[in-house]
Amino acid sequence: MSKPCIICVAITGSLPTKANNPAVPISIEEQIESTHAAFEAGATIAHCHVRNDDGTPTSDPERFARLVEGLNQHCPGLIIQLSTGGRSGAGQERGGMLPLRPDMASLSVGSNNFPTRVYENAPDLVNWLASEMQTYGVTPEVEAFDLSHIVQAIKLHQDGNLYGKLYVQFVMGVKNAMPADKDVFDFYVKTMQDRAPDAEWCAAGIGPNQIIVNEWAIAAGGHTRTGLEDNVRIDKSTLAPSNAALVERAVDLCNKYERPVATWRQARDILNVPLRSEFNSSVANSSQT
Repeated sequence: MSKPCIICVAITGSLPTKANNPAVPISIEEQIESTHAAFEAGATIAHCHVRNDDGTPTSDPERFARLVEGLNQHCPGLIIQLSTGGRSGAGQERGGMLPLRPDMASLSVGSNNFPTRVYENAPDLVNWLASEMQTYGVTPEVEAFDLSHIVQAIKLHQDGNLYGKLYVQFVMGVKNAMPADKDVFDFYVKTMQDRAPDAEWCAAGIGPNQIIVNEWAIAAGGHTRTGLEDNVRIDKSTLAPSNAALVERAVDLCNKYERPVATWRQARDILNVPLRSEFNSSVANSSQT
C-alpha cells in the first residue's frame, strides 16, 4: 500500500494530568517541546488544547496564540489543529480561537454521552462553529463519536457548510459512545467509501484501544491519531515516556503494513491544507483578478 499515512498527535487534551503521567505537557513551553519531538518522530498534525496555570482546561485565545506562534517557529510545516471541544468552554467561547486562522480545528457535529456527562453539541452551535471556520479558512476535522455524526458530516459538506476537504475522524473507545469494535470500524470505513469517496478519514482509540485502532486504521488505508490526550500508557504496566514515543509506535505500524509515513508536505497535499503563507498569497492574487 503506497498511500502515505498521516499521523496526528493529540498532545495534551483537557483531562490528563501530571498525576496520571508526568510526561503530559501542560504549560505552553512544555507543549511546544513535546510537539517538536513528536513532529521529528513523524507526526504531521498536532491536535492542541491549552490549559490554565493550574492545569484546568480553557479556550483562552491568548494562550492558543502563544502556542501557535511557538509551534510555527519550532515545527515549520506542521499542520496545527486547535480544539473547539466542549470540555474547554461553553457556547461560542469554544470557537474564540478561530480568528487565529489555524490550519485546522476539531468540530463535533452531534451530541452523545460521555462517562459522566452529556457532550452537548447543539445544531445552532455546530452551524456557528462551521461558519466561523468558513470565514477564517479553517479546515474542520470532524470528530465522530457515533454513526450519525459521520452521516451528518457528509451532509454538511455536501451542502457546502464545511470548509475545505472533508476529513472525518472516528473516535473509538470512549465509554458510553462508539466502542472499539472491528465490525463497527469496518462499517464506518465502508460508509465513508460509499457516501464520500473523495474524503479522507482517520481513527483514534482511547486508552488501551489506541494501539488497536492505530493498527486497524493503518491497515485499512486511513490515517491515525495517537498521543497522551487519548492514552498515557505504552502498555498496561508502563507509562508512555512522551508523545514522541506514541508516535514512534504508530510509525512502526506503518512500517509493518508498508505504509509510508506522510511528510508534512504530503499531509498538506492529501488534506488540501496549504501553508498559511501560500493560502494568503492565493487569496490576494484571486482578489486582484
